[in-house]
Amino acid sequence: MAALSSSKPWYPKTQNTQKTQPNRNLNATQIQLINHPSTRRVNPLPSFAIHNNPNIPPLVVVGSANADIYVEIDRLPKEGETISAKSGQTLAGGKGANQAVCGGKLLYPTYFLGQVGEDAHGKLITEALEGGGVLLDHMNTVSAAPTGHAVVMLQSDGQNSIIIVGGANMSCWPDALSEDDLEVLRNAGIVLLQREIPDSVNIQVAKVAKTAGVPVILDAGGVDAPIPLELLNLVDILSPNESELARLTGMPTESFEQITHAVKKCHEMGVKQVLVKLGAKGSALFEEGEEPIRQPVISAPRVLDTTGAGDTYTASFAVALVEGKSKKECLRFAAAAASLCVQVKGAIPSMPDRKKVLDLLQSL
Repeated sequence: MAALSSSKPWYPKTQNTQKTQPNRNLNATQIQLINHPSTRRVNPLPSFAIHNNPNIPPLVVVGSANADIYVEIDRLPKEGETISAKSGQTLAGGKGANQAVCGGKLLYPTYFLGQVGEDAHGKLITEALEGGGVLLDHMNTVSAAPTGHAVVMLQSDGQNSIIIVGGANMSCWPDALSEDDLEVLRNAGIVLLQREIPDSVNIQVAKVAKTAGVPVILDAGGVDAPIPLELLNLVDILSPNESELARLTGMPTESFEQITHAVKKCHEMGVKQVLVKLGAKGSALFEEGEEPIRQPVISAPRVLDTTGAGDTYTASFAVALVEGKSKKECLRFAAAAASLCVQVKGAIPSMPDRKKVLDLLQSL
């Protein structure tokens, strides 16, 4: 467990030139906070170091970064109808950026590998990622495409509908990642992917990680299209919600029994572990040949916005896993983080810090 400090933040140095393979069996009790001067943008969050372990394997998130344009409405408009929003604002988001900030705010060393455009939205995202403690050595700014953005229609009950414009997330990627990018992937403790960047990039990343023995989690959220079997065969854990699981398998997922049958089809596709996010019904981890591990939802006193809940859950699970927690502990840690997330508006602003998660777990 980390000991928190409110004094000056410390930023870990990039380890792109590290050639030795780090130890990935990291125990969370090794984490401690220290102070160190930094020449980078001031980070309001305390950061971390691993005592006597300079080769801590980082979380590497490869994915999207969006400017989320929020509009608060009482209901969705009908076809051909124009309605007025109660309010509107633009915040940094995107599944990749969300998950990276979640890792950073949980005090785990986190790199974001993605793309933004040369525009105001790109600056907004850069500042949000830096403010969340994310390392941006591997984020690129491209001139030929705008920063990706999304329109988030937030209803009064906290539910949301989202329309995504890919922008730099879906275009201008190099045919092959740079050697620096490949090196940080090889030295990662765990890699997180989503489906808001091209499948070809995800496949390339997953191949590098698999060759290096780095576990890969694929969040199934994003593009509403079949996942290539080549990609499914490269990931260690697939993490869909109920509707994504239904689309992927073509099977109903209304009951737990139906979900179990749908997961078996994922196993047949080559995925050994499936982490299903069930919203108000909690979550479950299915490992081929084992009994599923179920985690009930940790109820929130109020639900304001569910936009970043799935990303918070997946990233929190990944952090707990790379820290050496058991699968059951990972599920519980992620459930607590997601419970805190839905109580705050906005995706990145709602990502909880480690202390709040641990405090919630201790109060249960």
